[in-house]
Amino acid sequence: MLSDRELEFISLHKDCYPRVFRFVRRRVTDPELAQELAADVFRVAWQKWDDAGVLEPAWLFAVARNLLGNAYRSYERQQALHFRLMESASAIEADGKGNELVEHAMAALREKDRDVLQLAYWDEFSIAEIAGVLQCSESAAKVRLHRAREAFRKTMPVQAGTASQKMGA
Repeated sequence: MLSDRELEFISLHKDCYPRVFRFVRRRVTDPELAQELAADVFRVAWQKWDDAGVLEPAWLFAVARNLLGNAYRSYERQQALHFRLMESASAIEADGKGNELVEHAMAALREKDRDVLQLAYWDEFSIAEIAGVLQCSESAAKVRLHRAREAFRKTMPVQAGTASQKMGA
């Protein structure tokens, strides 16, 4: 049997979800993102239910607006990072320093190994910064970096030993 709290929340969701979804959908181009953000509104509502008592629809729209702002900022950061990576890759190619062997070796790595190597060498993060990005302890970040270096070494052809040394591996 459902509790009174659960029944009230189900009623709120049933009454307000379509309006919240339309509100979010008008502001984002991706329908899947709109569904995710609308669902997040109700996740926040469920988490805050006891603190807020009875939730008003206006409060739900304020939460939706805040989540939209977070999504816009996240998208802008992703775009800026993508642009920086593209500029970095273009600069390397323009300088004639692009190394196809390194690119192929990096492409052969697991995504998490590639990410930690990029944080360490492309972004020049310290172990503490890598740990912060990966949300792990510094010792775990060291281990991940060590394992990624080993995986990189194994994917590099033997004659490309100097390229792996340039990576600091």
